[in-house]
Formats: sequence, C-alpha cells, structure tokens
Amino acid sequence: MSGTSLDGIDIIYAHFALDGHWTFEILQAETIKYPQKWTSILSNLVQNSREELHHIDVEYSHFLANVISDFIKRNDLQQIDFVASHGHTALHQPSKGYTFQIGNLQTLANSIQQRIICDFRVQDVELGGQGAPLVPIGDRMLFSEFDYCLNLGGFANISFENDNTRIAFDICPVNIVLNHYVKDLGFEYDDKGTLASHGKIHEDLLTQLNQLDFYIQKSPKSLGLEWVKSYVFPLIDALQIEIKDVLRTVVEHIAIQISKVIDVESKSVLVTGGGAYNDFLMMRIKAMSSSKISIPDNKIIEFKEALVFGLLGVLKDRNEINCLKSVTGARKDHSSGKILIPEN
Repeated sequence: MSGTSLDGIDIIYAHFALDGHWTFEILQAETIKYPQKWTSILSNLVQNSREELHHIDVEYSHFLANVISDFIKRNDLQQIDFVASHGHTALHQPSKGYTFQIGNLQTLANSIQQRIICDFRVQDVELGGQGAPLVPIGDRMLFSEFDYCLNLGGFANISFENDNTRIAFDICPVNIVLNHYVKDLGFEYDDKGTLASHGKIHEDLLTQLNQLDFYIQKSPKSLGLEWVKSYVFPLIDALQIEIKDVLRTVVEHIAIQISKVIDVESKSVLVTGGGAYNDFLMMRIKAMSSSKISIPDNKIIEFKEALVFGLLGVLKDRNEINCLKSVTGARKDHSSGKILIPEN
C-alpha cells in the first residue's frame, strides 16, 4: 500500500481466517521509506503526460517488485498465497470515468514469481463508482465493534453503518497538505503537531477552506491530489502567511470538518493513519466531538489500510464482493481487482 501522504510503502504479512466472521493476525509489518528520487516523482505525477506515466509505471513496478522480494527474503516467508497490491495512485478523476494506479503490471508477478491480486479501483470506476474509498468493507468485516472508522492519512476518510448500509466518503485533506507546507521548514512532517500548536489561526483562510464546494456535496465522494493542487494550495499560497499559521489553520479546518461527521454522543470512533500520532490534531478533534475516540496499537494505526487491501485480495480470490455500491456509488456491488499469474 502506498498512499497520498508519500510516507513510503506499507507492506505486511498477514493471516486471515473465517469462522463465522473474519479474523486477522499481522505477522510482519514495515514501512519502507521512499528514496528521494521516488518521493519527487510520485509527488509530481499529475504533471506528466500519459506517455511519461507509462514509463514511470514500468519503472515503479520493477521498484515495487524489488521491495516486495526483499521483504519476503528478509522475513524468510515460506507460505504465500498471493500478494495483494494497491500500487500508487497516479491519476484519480472518477467524474471523467478514469483512475490509474501505477505498479500493477504483469512484470510484478513475473519478477517476484508470486500470484498478484491488484488494480482494485478500475472496475469500480467503469461501473460508475468513485473507485474510492475501498477500505470500508474491511471496516465492516474486521472492525465492526466501532461505530465509526476514521482514517487520517493523506486525506481523512470515514465509514459507518446506516440502516444496515455501509456509508463512506472522504472528509477533507490532512497530511497531504500539512506535510507539503512543513517541508518548507525542513521537516518531513509536523511531529505531534508541535509546530501547528505554536501557530495562530488565520480566520480568512479558515473561512475560505471551510467554504470549498466539496464540503456541501453529498456522499459518495472522494478526493485526490489534483483537487488539492487545484483548490487548496492556490488558496493558501495567495495569502502568503507564516508556515506555522498555515499549519494551525489547516489543523483547525480538519477538526471542524471531521467533527461535523462524528459529533454524536455515545458513539465510538476508531482512529488510524499517521494523523493519529498528531497529538495536537487529535486534541482539537476531541475538543469538537462528543464521541468516544479510540486509538489502537501502532500496527493497526500504521498498517490498517494495507491489512484491508490484503482482505480485498482474499475476497477477490474467493470471487466474493469486495466493493460496495453504497460506498463508491457504483451500479452494483462487485468483486474488484485483477489476478496476475507469473509467466515464467
């Protein structure tokens, strides 16, 4: 799993079992940080032509194959049913009927000599869906004891049950914006939100962020890097304010948007993703919500999305539904993804 925050490649070795309901065990887990070359390439994918993206796709598939092979060797993994791979989103424009994740080519199966289950989003978009979010079926099957599952990664997304129907959508950008601006200060991320906590809220910026059209749209809805580059960065950059004040204002914006969704008394919220480590952001979310917020152990915080994509692979392998129309807006529930068999 590689997400929009560009933390690196999350890779896990997990075991799933079905006995009335699904259970799991994460046996090995690691985040492999990107070398500077790939951080630069991946952060600028939307500026490439289709031809350039094709070349990047090939190169990234080889890079991903090396990372997976190394993980298998280092952990001496002997029993592997398949590798479930999300790849990395290069373009996501479901309104135009298009989504593209690099790193899902046949070369991946050939290089590591393993069966690959991948490209989970394309079919959903072809069926009129958003192709995102895909994690909610995992929330339902693996974390049903919580009323809400909130992930704070590049974007904040949430899923929950409503009249026996799973509802899910992206709420707002999170680390994709915070990490972008803190880099100007020489940091990869704002550790525990310390820098943001010393900033001041810029009221004009906060108002403009909260008035973005996305927030009045009904679900299903999803966000991508293109949206952030088109609407969020220009809005912030035009005001030319101090970075710590940008961070403080964006944190407040995130907390406001999330609280609109989870401010329900006596409801439980499972929070995962890198944003769960941002103490200041969590403090602001808790201050605005009357829900009971739970932060799990580090493995679940950091690797829940990778875990769920493993489950998506299991369900695809069993030809069972792994994509919900109630979540993505597709014409029907379906079993999404493609299976690649090594050719040599």
